[in-house]
Amino acid sequence: MNKTIAESKVFGKESVELEKFAKSKNVDIGIAPVYLSLAALKEANPSLTVASQNLHYEDHGAFTGEISIPMLLELGVKWAIIGHSERRTYYAETNESCNKKLLAMEANKMIPIYCVGETLAEFEKGVTKKVIEEQVLVGLKGLSKDYVKNIVIAYEPVWSIGTGKNASKEIAQDICSFIRELVRKEFGSVADEVRILYGGSVKPENVHDYLTQKDVDGALVGGASLKVESFRQLIENI
Repeated sequence: MNKTIAESKVFGKESVELEKFAKSKNVDIGIAPVYLSLAALKEANPSLTVASQNLHYEDHGAFTGEISIPMLLELGVKWAIIGHSERRTYYAETNESCNKKLLAMEANKMIPIYCVGETLAEFEKGVTKKVIEEQVLVGLKGLSKDYVKNIVIAYEPVWSIGTGKNASKEIAQDICSFIRELVRKEFGSVADEVRILYGGSVKPENVHDYLTQKDVDGALVGGASLKVESFRQLIENI
């Protein structure tokens, strides 16, 4: 919940140069602003990948405060974050509700960034992989192989988000590799095409270490993406 429409317009204009810089390094970048800023960002930089932070699985109805897929598509927004840890923690998102959203997105040819990750209590109990397995298998249930190959999965250990505690690059690789093998088991060789991101206190100074790992294809970045200069440093350090 950052940046007003006016602030987003400024960021959008500055993202034109950011995107050129990213393309020169063969890096894809995207931004997921608040709903009110989606149109402003699309207008400021039409070529930029812009994602919604959430969506509803029904296309209309009595769901006060929600936003539907047709509303997003009308703006030209074809990406959405699903199951972000904050949505799961504060708004009771479940693997089942995420699955409904992913099925609706497949029907509308939208691309999800599906977030999975364990809490501090789960990490300390040693049940990380059990939690991740359920999130992946339930979340992706019923999706087609052709669709799955285009999705993005983000591993975000909840215990490292905004806490200053970082998962090591070895933990990131271990879990991202585990996620890829889960996808392979369910959907076959398309697992090699699925982009798996790491998210959790990613900063310019640690992004390189994470992205040198074999199964970490990118990063889902929070605070370090809010300023153009730190966003540029992230791309630079990749």
